[in-house]
Amino acid sequence: MTIAKPAGKPARPFFSSGPCAKPPGWDASKLKTDSLGRSHRAKIGKSRLQLAIDLTRDVLQVPDTHRIGIVPGSDTGAVEMALWSMLGARGVTMLAWESFGEGWVTDVVKQLKLDATKLAAPYGELPDLTAVNWADDVVFTWNGTTSGVRVPNGDWIAKDREGLAICDATSAVFAYDLPWDKLDVVTFSWQKVLGGEGAHGVLILGPRAVERLESYTPAWPLPKVFRLMAKGKLNEGIFKGETINTPSMLAVEDAIFALEWAQSAGGLKGLIARSDANAAALDLIVAERPWLGHLAARPETRSKTSVCLTVEGADEAFIKSFAGLLDAEGAAYDIAGYRDAPPGLRIWCGATVETADIKALGPWLDWAWASLTA
Repeated sequence: MTIAKPAGKPARPFFSSGPCAKPPGWDASKLKTDSLGRSHRAKIGKSRLQLAIDLTRDVLQVPDTHRIGIVPGSDTGAVEMALWSMLGARGVTMLAWESFGEGWVTDVVKQLKLDATKLAAPYGELPDLTAVNWADDVVFTWNGTTSGVRVPNGDWIAKDREGLAICDATSAVFAYDLPWDKLDVVTFSWQKVLGGEGAHGVLILGPRAVERLESYTPAWPLPKVFRLMAKGKLNEGIFKGETINTPSMLAVEDAIFALEWAQSAGGLKGLIARSDANAAALDLIVAERPWLGHLAARPETRSKTSVCLTVEGADEAFIKSFAGLLDAEGAAYDIAGYRDAPPGLRIWCGATVETADIKALGPWLDWAWASLTA
């Protein structure tokens, strides 16, 4: 049975899980441009980079004990800097339950050639967090972007850990309240919950991570863009707006806009509330449709940002057609699941998405389903 196209559409049909929807009210003309065409090492460039760092600290409520730096290579670059600079001093445990976590395993085992312990789970599930050995350095994603599965909280992270807790939090920051006292390294990129531009990563180091850097030298050579040390000490300039390589000041200005919007939206509590409301609206849509389901079966480990859905009987070709129909209608962009994940839909519910647009998406999902199964 076919059904008529819904009368209304999401006002902003941007549901991509990265780069994600720009903040409400965003317009390129609103970005400040005085830093463009200037050296990033000039006073104006460094001051804008420092402002982005200061705003990040304010919105995320990062304690003064932790350093915040802007680094090259998006979240991937930030994670790799940590892995290449800090691992090898003790045993390593890698947690993997989706493609990005698996990617970090590959780098540690095949590139750094470390004999790592791997705790894995299939898409939709978490590894046994009680089995983690905190005598090791532990590498994990907080929110699995391609599986829609997250750790439930930070209770499983040992306060008296001997190793470092190294967390890829790129789909989690600004949407969850992270326990900074339990995280030694945190990475993310602007292109996720902030709706910023890609290519730049953010690296946050706690005091135990700094101690590791200053007391341990890896056995392998480090590329220039990974080097956090200078003359045997942490290169503090990286955490004061002196980037390792040339940043895009346009991307920096865009990030500043997003961070200032985040402040106006109520800071971290406001952003979390927006993500929660979006995820709840999508949960209701799923609950009302027997052909839709959550890839993450357990609500307590289900992502509130990169929500991954199963579609009854769907294969890769069906999902491609389903997403293509909605894209062509301007009703939803970029909602096909990640290429390595089981066939399904992935709908971003982060803070830059409006709850009204999630609600408006429901009838369009019905239309696409009916169009392909009639």
